[in-house]
Amino acid sequence: MTPHRNVSTEVSDFLLNCFVRSPSWQLWLSLPLSLLLLLAMGANATLLVTIRLEESLHQPMYYLLSLLSLLDMVLCLTVIPKVLAIFWFDLKAISFFACFLQMYIMNCFLAMESCTFMVMAYDRYVAVCHPLRYPSIITDQFVAKAAIFILARNALLTVSVPILSARLHYCGRNVIENCICANMSVSRLSCDDVTVNRLLQFAGGWTLLGSDLVLIFASYTLILRAVLRLKAEGAVAKALSTCGSHFILILFFNTILLVFVLTHVAKKKVSPDVPILLNVLHHVIPAALNPIVYGVRTQEIKQGIQRLLKKGW
Repeated sequence: MTPHRNVSTEVSDFLLNCFVRSPSWQLWLSLPLSLLLLLAMGANATLLVTIRLEESLHQPMYYLLSLLSLLDMVLCLTVIPKVLAIFWFDLKAISFFACFLQMYIMNCFLAMESCTFMVMAYDRYVAVCHPLRYPSIITDQFVAKAAIFILARNALLTVSVPILSARLHYCGRNVIENCICANMSVSRLSCDDVTVNRLLQFAGGWTLLGSDLVLIFASYTLILRAVLRLKAEGAVAKALSTCGSHFILILFFNTILLVFVLTHVAKKKVSPDVPILLNVLHHVIPAALNPIVYGVRTQEIKQGIQRLLKKGW
């Protein structure tokens, strides 16, 4: 491509070059990825329908779970179909606008998901530590305000990343060594200095996800301290069971993210394709497992699904 002054005329599209060093991965990854996508869409849709139709589930905790399911579905549909199109049909091209839109949605919705986990941790803290005050604190109005906060905070604080990347001067190279339009994978194609982009990505990620993780940890520390003080028979098991599903989901979300960060830091010791693989999986594995964990471990949801299935038959 011939460089021009105008960014939009320099690069009309990018090429997503997946697993350059391990091309065989595309073949054996396509089937599990497609199955995980179908599982994530089906399980989350079932959960949303169940919560919508079952009046017994019209409670703040399940509204937050519905929000989490919606975020998971958007993340899956933003990333996985394009990855599968590359694997199956070699459709590597992605337009300039679509690339930065994908970048924004990934950054924004991952931050929204982390923030939702933080609000859910506060919900569990109130349920365990202040059970008598729970109905007056965790109300439908609280959930509405929390949803507005989740949407506004992350939509506004993540928009600068794709905007700065889109304003860089791309002088001909358009092959992204990634399956998705990750910020640094795209911006390193630029001829400009990307130090600001790196700092913004680092600061934004640790400020949003890091602050959420600290608050989640604080909530569970207070929950654990309160649980250990319970002396009534079976009270400890009951209190922990109310937090079990949520804690498992947080582990799924943060474990994959932590492994991705560690492999990215130690990229000289592992194949560069490994962080790319983990980044792709992080957009589908939690989405597939979240509704299953809640469906299996939450009696009310399990019973609601069973009633819906009986009505369907």
